[in-house]
Amino acid sequence: MSHLLRVALPDRPGALGAVATALGSVGADILSIDVIERSPGHAVDDIVVELPPGRLADSLITAAATVEGVRVESIRPYAGTIDPHRELELLEHLADDPGNSLALLADGVARIFRAGWALVLDTPVSGRASVLARGGAAPEDDAVSAPWWPPEPARMLEAGDDWADPAWARLGTELAVAPLGKLGLLVGRPALRWLPSELIRLQHLAAIAATVTAPDRS
Repeated sequence: MSHLLRVALPDRPGALGAVATALGSVGADILSIDVIERSPGHAVDDIVVELPPGRLADSLITAAATVEGVRVESIRPYAGTIDPHRELELLEHLADDPGNSLALLADGVARIFRAGWALVLDTPVSGRASVLARGGAAPEDDAVSAPWWPPEPARMLEAGDDWADPAWARLGTELAVAPLGKLGLLVGRPALRWLPSELIRLQHLAAIAATVTAPDRS
């Protein structure tokens, strides 16, 4: 079974290699590593690993903790693709298929940011924003309450607020929103906090994608 670990570790030579060795000692097969954030003295990495049958996920936390200065921020089962769409590839797909670009964007954003789902929302009418496209395991609602509108700047939203689906908070969903031209992009992912660097990436990606995807809705 595959798991996604978000690991905070010292930004020093050999730290990531030591983590990889520790995970390997409990039988974990590392499928991918992404550097999510780097700042003076520390880094945050997302590591996708596969455990052999019979091994518990807790063994990954215990193994990583044997490396000095390393902390597992979160761990969750991961059913995503090992080679998710990257920003440039996604933008190429949008340009190649403009008629389906909103759906492609929602699905691509969910993959790139390892989220559970993403929604493209229209400008709210009477406090509710119509869903124009959905990606991942997105809610099937036709509209979402949006008292937080406008979506600029890109930022986190509280899943426990009154406007949100109560199921999101129960699942530990971390919400983020970003502007998509005059539209909005709402992204939810379970048990994986949004870092400032990821919000910047999300806003930049949405800003570029808006030139291809977002219709002029005045």
